[in-house]
Amino acid sequence: MNWKNKRVLVTGAGGFIGSHLVERLVELGARVRAVVRYNSRNDWGLLELLPPAILAGLDIRSGDLVDPFWTLQVVEGCDLIFHLAALIAIPYSYIAPQQFVAVNCTGTLNLLEAARRTGVARFIHTSTSEVYGTARYTPIDEQHPLQGQSPYAASKIGADKLVESYYLSFGVPAVIVRPFNTYGPRQSARAVIPTIISQALD
Repeated sequence: MNWKNKRVLVTGAGGFIGSHLVERLVELGARVRAVVRYNSRNDWGLLELLPPAILAGLDIRSGDLVDPFWTLQVVEGCDLIFHLAALIAIPYSYIAPQQFVAVNCTGTLNLLEAARRTGVARFIHTSTSEVYGTARYTPIDEQHPLQGQSPYAASKIGADKLVESYYLSFGVPAVIVRPFNTYGPRQSARAVIPTIISQALD
């Protein structure tokens, strides 16, 4: 695909995967609008570690996808959406399940509705392998049953089903990606693969 001058929205741009995605898109010539969640420190997360030349090619917007009016505003004028924004800390989902539903489900719903209204060409939704729960068989494939094993997993299943419903009901051109254990530079040391590497080095 030719990304030159494509107007691309990336939510969760300040995260591990998001920061790598926006970096690559800018390198390919896309016009990237990078969405980060607003905070009082005006912190852009891992985007702040990107080279100045990459940052200069970004239109960074701070806000909250739970706000449908702000979400519609930020989507307007974009050709494609990469939706990576989510609350992801599984242990915290047991403490604050309402927050996970608000961000992961309502935020996704607002983004889908904005995509429907503005007629984006493609909506790429990033899910998680956690939606499968404990494997009932291996290797896990796309037909594996979904299981809300934690409030986090349940919120991501809800988000996936909203994406599916907007595809089936309204024709929003959406796809769902379910990564398993991603790894690489800028990743939190608390993630599974960095933890294993750290233990092996000790």
